[in-house]
Amino acid sequence: MPHDAGPTLAPADAFQLLGQLKQHVGSVLLGKNDVIHLALVALLADGHLLLEDVPGVGKTLLAKALAKSLACSFHRIQFTPDLLPSDLIGTSVFHQPSGQFVFNRGPLFAQIVLADEINRATPRTQSALLEAMNDRQVTVDGETRPLGPPFLVLATQNPFEFEGTYPLPESQLDRFLLRTRIGYPARAAEKDVLRQHRAGEPVDALPAVLSAAQILALQARVRQVRFDDRLQDYLLDIVEATRAAPAVQLGASTRAGLGLYRAAQANALLESRDYVIPDDIKRFAVPVLAHRLLLKSLRKPGGADPAETFLTDVLAKVNIPT
Repeated sequence: MPHDAGPTLAPADAFQLLGQLKQHVGSVLLGKNDVIHLALVALLADGHLLLEDVPGVGKTLLAKALAKSLACSFHRIQFTPDLLPSDLIGTSVFHQPSGQFVFNRGPLFAQIVLADEINRATPRTQSALLEAMNDRQVTVDGETRPLGPPFLVLATQNPFEFEGTYPLPESQLDRFLLRTRIGYPARAAEKDVLRQHRAGEPVDALPAVLSAAQILALQARVRQVRFDDRLQDYLLDIVEATRAAPAVQLGASTRAGLGLYRAAQANALLESRDYVIPDDIKRFAVPVLAHRLLLKSLRKPGGADPAETFLTDVLAKVNIPT
């Protein structure tokens, strides 16, 4: 069992723990270091991660590997069209011997929640996640029940053009800190996957390397990463550019700007720095903002995401502070 770190985790200890965690997850998700890096940023920034890609490229594997590496409670929820909000949150059942209603917790009461194929559920069921993801709590029968800490939702979804999927509402997308895609592995990495799975599923034997207390200490360390005033203005220039462009119907929210702020801090810590640089903001502008933008031009099936293309142009035009 990992030793519980206190709230005053030293930078050197933080860098060591993060290096161990990244290497641990990378031992089962081969050839995807960039994707693992983004997942750890979401964890450190106390945000939620949306993995969007075609079936069979490792979305669920990444979520399971991260959950297995953390000594936290974990539930996997398979989203289907007939899933109800009560199937997530839980229900109150009358207990005859005591003559009282007893609340039976649903699978949402876990520190790490894998929402598998989240866009196969109806909007009514998806809306049950809004309070949980934003406030780390759920309200049932007038009583508020806390979730976590920590509380992390790892959601997977198939591309919207796949049959049997529902588009996630804007309010739901805005609660995901990051969206990323995994993509097909390189040939050498895929060959290693074949060898690694010869004796079974390696993720099932993955031990935990971080405790819940250590995760909370790392998240507290992220908030201590220095963020220069000029870089804050640079971040706000990017956010405001998404709101002023004629091609954008819905620009980045204040929550999106705060998410980019936290992601830049988390990336700095992952790269063994206690201060943010412009590249931290540039690197995460697309993963943090693209899925929150609503452009007037629609995305074509199989084509590039117009929001990502738009943000790439914005980053090229906004002046970088020196």
